[in-house]
Amino acid sequence: MNEVLFHLHNVGVTPWKLIGYIGAFTFTARWFVQLYYTKKLKRVVMPMAFWWLSVTGSILLLSYFIFGKNDSVGILSNLFPAFVSVYNLIVDIRHRREIAAAQ
Repeated sequence: MNEVLFHLHNVGVTPWKLIGYIGAFTFTARWFVQLYYTKKLKRVVMPMAFWWLSVTGSILLLSYFIFGKNDSVGILSNLFPAFVSVYNLIVDIRHRREIAAAQ
């Protein structure tokens, strides 16, 4: 236990690590947004905020893993979700434009 406390106490926060922490927090926050909307509407929904948080979190985490840590596992684990999130945003934006044009 003392070793764990020692390592936690001596964690240095660099600017890149701060970007990584913010990215991880942002990427995690999307699930709380999704949970809130599902509870509010009493059905499963994926609001636009979910996808925006996904894209933002992925970009921040990719930046951290590319420039701050140079970790190929982190890069690969965040690259695919970034593409899926961007794709879902594009599909939703197109759908909203089609609905607006039809009215």
